[in-house]
This record gives sequence, structure tokens and C-alpha cells, in this order.
Amino acid sequence: MEEVRSFHQVVDQICAKDNRYKPDSYEFVLQALSFTQKEFKKDGHVSGQELLEGIRKFTLDQYGPMARTVLRHWGITRTSDFGNIVFNMIEDKLLAKTENDSHGDFDEVYDFETAFKHIVKDLQI
Repeated sequence: MEEVRSFHQVVDQICAKDNRYKPDSYEFVLQALSFTQKEFKKDGHVSGQELLEGIRKFTLDQYGPMARTVLRHWGITRTSDFGNIVFNMIEDKLLAKTENDSHGDFDEVYDFETAFKHIVKDLQI
């Protein structure tokens, strides 16, 4: 009988094999996936590009002007890093993919400096 592992146990095993990203980044990507599904009104699968757009919006919403700093702390500096995290989770069966999904879907989709620039709305005092 196969042992049932918790999400955190699986992430710890992933990070032991691939230590480029902090464990928090994996949980964040799952939260961003849920946000993206709601944003695009989808119950299931979203494309890599849809996920990246959802991640961008969710990151700015959660971390505002600290977005790039938090991502850097987790080891994420470009969109392909999100692809690495997603495909690590696919490999360990935390996520699934379709036959049309590829790691290339995450390559250089947007520039981090531009994408995570926090726009402060004018405040009237």
C-alpha cells in the first residue's frame, strides 16, 4: 500500500531534489492557480500563459511594492522559474498537465521588472 504524503511532505521532497526554490514558492503557486481559475472563470485547467498572468496579478495583490523582493527571496527571477515549479509539482503528482502543456509555455512570457512594477494610485489628501 502506497503511503499518503501531505502537500508539505511532497514539497520537502521536491526541494531536496531541486533546491533552487523555497518551499513557500510551491504553496504560493497553488494559491495563485486558484486565484487564476477564479479570474478566468475556469473550474479546471488553465494554460501556462493564463497562469502566469494570474500569478502576476496575485503577486501584486498580495505583496504590492515588495513583489519582486519576495519572488527573489524564493529564488524566482523569471517566468521560466514558475514553469520549473509547476513541472516539479507535475512530476510529483501535485498538479496535472494536458498533452498540449509544455515547459516552454513559461519561457520569457514577461519581463519581471515591468510586470511586477507596483503602480501606486493617486491619493487625494
